[in-house]
Amino acid sequence: MLTKYDEMLCHQIASTFDHPGTSAREWTERIWFMAHDIKGDCIVVVQFGYYPNRNIIDANVCVALEGKTQHVVRASRELRPRIDDVIVGPFAWEVVDPMRKVRTTLGDNEYGVSYDIVFDASMPAHDEEPPQFFRHRGRVIEDIRRYFQVGRPSGWIQVAGQRIGITPEAWRTQRDHSWGIRRGAMDYHEVGVQPGDIPTGFFYNGTCWEFDTWGASYHLREDWDGSVSNFSGGIFYPFASSKDHVGLARVEHQFTFRTDLPGVRLVNGGKVILHGTDGVQREAEIRPLGVIYIGPGGISYKNYRGFTHGMWMGPSWMDGFTLDITDPDVLREITYLDELACEVRCGDEIGYGLTEVSVIGKYLKYGFEGF
Repeated sequence: MLTKYDEMLCHQIASTFDHPGTSAREWTERIWFMAHDIKGDCIVVVQFGYYPNRNIIDANVCVALEGKTQHVVRASRELRPRIDDVIVGPFAWEVVDPMRKVRTTLGDNEYGVSYDIVFDASMPAHDEEPPQFFRHRGRVIEDIRRYFQVGRPSGWIQVAGQRIGITPEAWRTQRDHSWGIRRGAMDYHEVGVQPGDIPTGFFYNGTCWEFDTWGASYHLREDWDGSVSNFSGGIFYPFASSKDHVGLARVEHQFTFRTDLPGVRLVNGGKVILHGTDGVQREAEIRPLGVIYIGPGGISYKNYRGFTHGMWMGPSWMDGFTLDITDPDVLREITYLDELACEVRCGDEIGYGLTEVSVIGKYLKYGFEGF
């Protein structure tokens, strides 16, 4: 079917825009957006997922308040025929000015969370190179392109009976846009699969930070023994700067983990050294301000309460719930991919942004022996 994009001179394959260049059901386009105050009292994560080969579009929001509660609303609908609308129930996404300004809204609903947030970019988007690509036993299971961008938000959020104002002075935003063939959410206790399909263990670390005069983003994956399986990242500068992006050759990381919650691998601080392709090393001290749990209990990267992203839920579906994130048993259920709103110090400079860390299975560097 034709979409509004088919009117433009930007086709890349000999088909209409509603068809990706592959019929793989895993082909996904995802918008991710995070806003947080610089104290870490309120953290908001919004995502939209587009699955043209499954005929699904879905959306989620999770809001963490003062490290005590996490409020979640999730929705899904049949993609076609409304394929041009980035609207799922009361969720909506609007590109106001490409690569400069976007707006996301959530209208009134029975779950008590609504918002209207505008993202104004402060620096150009960083287009990470190379693409994330992984082939296993002859089949491509991951082939993704993405970009990150930092900015300042404005607007408001209504949650838990209170209305919270969002200002560029007191808040920061980071956003990510990715597309391609994504790995499915794997059950690491799955049976009946060929040996080697379940990894021995791995480490994942992603960041997106903003300082006054520069920003940084990287994506790192290591196998259980510390060998790097995927890395990309770079340093970028404000729009008014004449400086070009600088690539990152590698990073060194030294994170610390909470020890008071057995079975929960949650980072509580650390240090990262960024090795730029310009030969400059930048050492960053990371202090978490707050945590939001987007794995099972948020964006639903794994099945939680009957839903995971990209799952067919019928022509129209929506739910919501509130979690007590001070309860260790709740944390054990929802920890998997945890996003930390952080203060980052680099020399005399102070920045803010996202730090993600996930350690699954065995990973020797931090002393984890298995699942």
